[in-house]
Amino acid sequence: MDKISALFDGVWTTMEDWGAATTFNYGIAVLIPILIVLVLALVTKDTFVSFFAGIIAAFLMAAKGHPLVAVGLFMDQAYVTLCDDGTQWVLLVCGVFGGLIQLMTDSGGALGFAGLAHKLLNSRKKTLIGTWILGIIVFVDDYLNCLAVGAAVKPLCDEYKISREMLAFIINSTGVVVCAIIPISTWGVFMGGLMEEADMLNGLSVVGAYTHAIPYMFYCIIAVIVVPLICLGILPKFKPMAAAEKRAIETGEVLSEESKAMAIEGLDDEARFEGKKCRSVNFLIPLIFVAFITIVTDDMVVALLLSIILCFILYIPQRIMTPKEFTASLMKGLTDMFGVLVLIILAYMFIDVNTMMGLNEYVVKICSATINPKLFPFIIFIGVGAMSFASGCVWSLAAIAFPIVGPVCAAMGINPFLCAGAVISAVAFGGHICLYADTVLLTAASTGASNTDYFRSSSPIVMAYPFAIGALAFLIAGFVMC
Repeated sequence: MDKISALFDGVWTTMEDWGAATTFNYGIAVLIPILIVLVLALVTKDTFVSFFAGIIAAFLMAAKGHPLVAVGLFMDQAYVTLCDDGTQWVLLVCGVFGGLIQLMTDSGGALGFAGLAHKLLNSRKKTLIGTWILGIIVFVDDYLNCLAVGAAVKPLCDEYKISREMLAFIINSTGVVVCAIIPISTWGVFMGGLMEEADMLNGLSVVGAYTHAIPYMFYCIIAVIVVPLICLGILPKFKPMAAAEKRAIETGEVLSEESKAMAIEGLDDEARFEGKKCRSVNFLIPLIFVAFITIVTDDMVVALLLSIILCFILYIPQRIMTPKEFTASLMKGLTDMFGVLVLIILAYMFIDVNTMMGLNEYVVKICSATINPKLFPFIIFIGVGAMSFASGCVWSLAAIAFPIVGPVCAAMGINPFLCAGAVISAVAFGGHICLYADTVLLTAASTGASNTDYFRSSSPIVMAYPFAIGALAFLIAGFVMC
């Protein structure tokens, strides 16, 4: 027993201690776990299997092939991830938002809103464009956008046989990227603060500097503009999205077989409201209240909790539900989000182990081997975009990139707003399309489309239009302005 105890005493070490005592120099091999996740996700169409396989590979690499050390690192990182303030905030926001959406659904409010919208959105194209407009309106926070818009428009999209893949594309194309180009969003607050820390304000206030950077967020602007052009058929959808739309139109199946297996019950159950009056205010008032309180307090958790209290005050006097039914509805919403919460935890663990092995440093080294001032904005967009896509990092990657980009801009005399726009565009690209980015996972939960279905159908559109055109724009702007 003493020998076994001694063995495990040597194994159960922390990630931090192991990383400090270990030199990682994997080179291109550091990309192996990411490739495993991407390939298995596309081949098996099973998100959990692909994630676990990638995580196992990553921790085995971090443990230098020692399986017991890999288990110890995995368990320790699970603890570290769950105890992290940022992780807890995201899990709390997502879980409570699931409860709020379920309450608005069970009150008939979401169905009432769909009925109200139906008076204006009385055709397939109008519904597509209306969803795009609603996504732009809900600009306060990307999490709020991903979760709320999907809940609001799913019944209408189902009626007009719009595939959930298309719905997910519209929602996530008006989530991250819209929040990025609005100064009073959570993105504006966070990214503006990073610009200030990197000394990129150029004598302006934080809001003023961020506003000056918005015209240079080429990727974000193009991503928003592309959506209606795709919806109206002006730009081709490419085969995966076209196939999903054909399936929905011809068969009425808005969900793929994979998505149906993972789907969360939601707004599409209209039978239980037959003969009952569904009031749109029971959806709109809590949603507007969430947005208002988030702006005032800059704390979405507070906004969501207060909105649940508001729902109680609204619904109980109307006799929409009893206090017992209210509690049951709230708990159902929380439990329905469990799968998404697990995916978010796995995604954060995956990001952390890749970071520990030097993924970010490797990509930075490759991209910055030769820097020409005129090419610097283009290199930022491609390099940080590649890291964002590969790692799933969004805000944490921006926190790494800005302290590097700011001094380089000052030393080379490059326009700081152009480079800030490149960084923000790059991290928005990851949040827009990375298979395991939290915004992609939340969009999948909101729409019912799996994240692999979303990635398969949306990635050709994203790469062909906003990414390619955005890269060209940064290339041209670098030569014109630097």
